[in-house]
Amino acid sequence: MVLFDGVCPLCQAAVRWIARHDTEGRFRFAPLDSAIGRALLAQAGARSTRAEPETVVLVEDRRAWERSDAILRVAADLGAPWRWLVPLRLVPRALRDAVYGLVARRRHRWFGRLDACPLPPPEIRDRFLA
Repeated sequence: MVLFDGVCPLCQAAVRWIARHDTEGRFRFAPLDSAIGRALLAQAGARSTRAEPETVVLVEDRRAWERSDAILRVAADLGAPWRWLVPLRLVPRALRDAVYGLVARRRHRWFGRLDACPLPPPEIRDRFLA
């Protein structure tokens, strides 16, 4: 389950990108601030429970992966060429998350903010839980 900021155009684009490259349909999606998103965050003991989410969260087997760890785990499951990003795990998490945080903190300024979480495109709608 990939949890994301539902009112962020960058996050929306990232979710559509993941869905397009996830040819086996492994990933499901939900906004962080939805009831399902909040429940999964609580079950997994995730740190990202603030009202203003700055991270994407991957929840697998009741464990939460956040920030750059989440992105790299998703990339690993997408197959080649995306799994070739996995060696970036060797870069210290503090450095990876600093770069991630730089974009996350500025995403609304750079890409705007939606008034509400839009409906997903019909071709991937069945993969969304809200």
